[in-house]
Amino acid sequence: MASGATDALAQLASEAKSCRACPLWANATQTIFGEGPADAKIVFVGEQPGDREDLAGHPFVGPAGALFDRALAAAGVDRSTVYVTNAVKHFKNEPRGKKRLHKRPNAAEVKVCRRWLIGELDLIAPQLIVALGATAALSLAQRPVAVMRLRGAAFDAAGRKVFVTVHPSSLLRLPEEVDRQAAFENFVDDLRAAAKLVGSSPAAANAAVG
Repeated sequence: MASGATDALAQLASEAKSCRACPLWANATQTIFGEGPADAKIVFVGEQPGDREDLAGHPFVGPAGALFDRALAAAGVDRSTVYVTNAVKHFKNEPRGKKRLHKRPNAAEVKVCRRWLIGELDLIAPQLIVALGATAALSLAQRPVAVMRLRGAAFDAAGRKVFVTVHPSSLLRLPEEVDRQAAFENFVDDLRAAAKLVGSSPAAANAAVG
């Protein structure tokens, strides 16, 4: 089962490479598909790849990804046991000199790209999907979601259990170190709570999530 799903995910990723359904591919280097085991119990969904991800070809490998890895470790979750992807598969950016400035995908772009996310979820069939931020939640719920109001709670989206928390990039934007540390601890608490929903405890998450 897992082997078949792994092959199917690879085929889906190959198909996504040639997607031109919205204009975002034009300023991006490549399509960034999800990564992780095809039998993952938890799928984490972010907004979109950033500049580092766009260049490297992998999701969550930039500054927000490093913070995400640190938070997963603190929560007792091994990243290699979870699947990580984004609601939008191309880096939406505005060239500004030698830099490319991040721009949030709009609702139409999220809707167009949703077919790839749903394809991933259909093949993996996770016990829980963690929406990291508003764009991920919008894609999954197909409506705007008040992230801070629903944070730390799960809701049903077309038969899928979705747990809502913030995107790790929001922590990096906090100007004060004391605020960043408090926000990090809250984020770790959210990840622990998500792990518990699939039968994990903070002490045993490595064994139970895989």
